[in-house]
Amino acid sequence: MDIVSPGKRHTMMAAVRHQDTQAETVLRSALHQRGFRFRKHVGGLPGTPDIVLPKYRATVFVHGCFWHGHSGCRRARLPSTRVSFWQEKVEKNAARDQAISVRLLATGWRVAVVWECDLAAKAQRADTIDTLARWLSSSEATYCSSPVRVPESLSA
Repeated sequence: MDIVSPGKRHTMMAAVRHQDTQAETVLRSALHQRGFRFRKHVGGLPGTPDIVLPKYRATVFVHGCFWHGHSGCRRARLPSTRVSFWQEKVEKNAARDQAISVRLLATGWRVAVVWECDLAAKAQRADTIDTLARWLSSSEATYCSSPVRVPESLSA
């Protein structure tokens, strides 16, 4: 049983941003300052990547820790109510994320995942962005800012 009305819950959930989040904005700004040029939210690619760098044939997804199930992260803690609903939702998101990455890799795109928690603290943010910038200039197929979530099928 929810403690707010369905209308209020709808309004609250509609306010949750799915594009141009603070983490995305911070990452895009830092990449731009480093000379990387990109496109945002390209709809013609599987999963509509948050950042697409055609020159490097690379896509970057900025994942929210809660919504995408960042294992081991305090931000990914499930609510104490309707646990099975939230667990199923996050697991479906993670499965969809993996399927999208496989499709992108199969079509010759490189895939990076940056977790919002890795952009939260300024000290860690700089390391994450520097590592991502090095990855963009490399030929590696995948990158994940917190390696605990790289699916085995993508790490080869």
